[in-house]
Amino acid sequence: MAKNSKTIPTASFEQNLWDTANKLRGSVESSEYKHVVLSLIFLKFISDKFEAQRTSLVEQGMGDYVEQIEFYAKDNVFFLPEQARWSYIQKHMKQDDIAVKIDSALHTVEKNNPSLKGALPDNYFTRLGLVTSKLASLIDTINNIDTYTSKTSANENGSSAIKSEEDLVGRVYEYFLGKFAASEGKGGGEFYTPKSIVSLIAEMIEPYKGKIYDPCCGSGGMFVQSLKFIDSHRGNKRDVSIYGQEYTNTTYKLAKMNLAVRGISANLGEVAGDTFFKDQHPDLKADFIMANPPFNQKQWRGENELVDDPRWAGFDVPPTGNANYAWIMHMISKLSEHGTAGFVLANGSMSSNTSGEGEIRKKIIEKDLVDCMIALPGQMFYTTQIPVCLWFISKNKKAVDASEDFAKRRNRQGETLFIDAREMGSMVSRVNKELTNDDIAHIAQTYHAWRSPNQEKDGSYKDMAGYCKSASLDDIKANDYVLTPGRYVGAASIVDDGFPFETKMAELSQTLFKQMAEGEELDKAIRNNLMELGYGK
Repeated sequence: MAKNSKTIPTASFEQNLWDTANKLRGSVESSEYKHVVLSLIFLKFISDKFEAQRTSLVEQGMGDYVEQIEFYAKDNVFFLPEQARWSYIQKHMKQDDIAVKIDSALHTVEKNNPSLKGALPDNYFTRLGLVTSKLASLIDTINNIDTYTSKTSANENGSSAIKSEEDLVGRVYEYFLGKFAASEGKGGGEFYTPKSIVSLIAEMIEPYKGKIYDPCCGSGGMFVQSLKFIDSHRGNKRDVSIYGQEYTNTTYKLAKMNLAVRGISANLGEVAGDTFFKDQHPDLKADFIMANPPFNQKQWRGENELVDDPRWAGFDVPPTGNANYAWIMHMISKLSEHGTAGFVLANGSMSSNTSGEGEIRKKIIEKDLVDCMIALPGQMFYTTQIPVCLWFISKNKKAVDASEDFAKRRNRQGETLFIDAREMGSMVSRVNKELTNDDIAHIAQTYHAWRSPNQEKDGSYKDMAGYCKSASLDDIKANDYVLTPGRYVGAASIVDDGFPFETKMAELSQTLFKQMAEGEELDKAIRNNLMELGYGK
């Protein structure tokens, strides 16, 4: 295991690790290289945990059991034969067959640990033909991640808290996923949803207890953020169970590794598969759904396929040219009696009438399933400039008894909250924006105040022009069942600056006349210059 002689600030460490690893990429495409880097980080992490457990067994006088799998599995540690350990890889990293050795190590890890079935790349390193010297340098770089250093630090109330090794490797993993998404551009959207959007969904639906489901889970970011939410609110992770599905095989593997490095147990199905044609959780009824389906997915089914699917019952068959409403109806069908779903869709989903989408939306609204709609700022995705929104679907809009597992809520039957957050967020690069922690807290507090009967605790809700509006079903009907927040919140109030209209108009008129006169002088100068050059009359 690597031992650092001094503490390095995590953010700087993440950036330095990325910069070093990225320089070694060479001719390998980013879409391929991410699997190389993240697989090695994963192998380093599980090896460090294995070595720590092995050392602990010896220190406890249990050296006779260091090769028995059950003494690792009981503490959620993967057992690794010698040739699958990081120390073995590092020892042989300069040999010409190092790629073969890494592939063999990953295969052995998966073979010896059933929970990792289908998670690790298969002959990936050998197939890519990486230059041995560059692969050795990458191994040396990743060796600087000291995943085993667990430190005790004081928390806000002064008591001690253990910072686990999963915190560091998880942050590195999350950082790399985001950087790969940014560097890949459009292709990166297959596996990554911006962290601030996922955080907002988690803060809105509060997945404390029950079943959490993501039908298009990508690299598992929704699940990670859900458990971070539970931790930050002092909940118990054992109170939730996780279900997901992912279509792309390589992304499915990323998700399984991403969850494994954090010690998260999840059912992602036996294999990668199409959610519409190979639903791996057909009987699931989830309490919480968090998702970022592919935007405006075209030709997702044939003209005569899935026309009688029970998921469309009570609505209409979704069009073949756009899967937005197929995703919505799939998620509605997966919700439990008191379930809530929060998901990202393209803005067109709020108003489109193409191919019967307007009629489907009308039926969803009339069934009183739409709890909240949020218009998000632009430039939030690395992958697309398509403006997006958040939908929140709820089957528990009516008041719920305090004795039940779900929080007591105000009776909001027949109402929908609209929030226009397009002016929020801060630029984090030349092209990308993200919601700040204050933005997320403000939006979530608005929603919870609207839903909560406890005015003293959560604050009272009031409509705010330009930002939020609680609209009735009649209001939505009057707007032709369009769900765009701007239709309802109106324009923000303009603060009166104290100057009479006549005074401002006179000043503006004088400025305009002056600019018009300057424009005439410029026109004359341009005309004279052209005539001197022989053009014009």
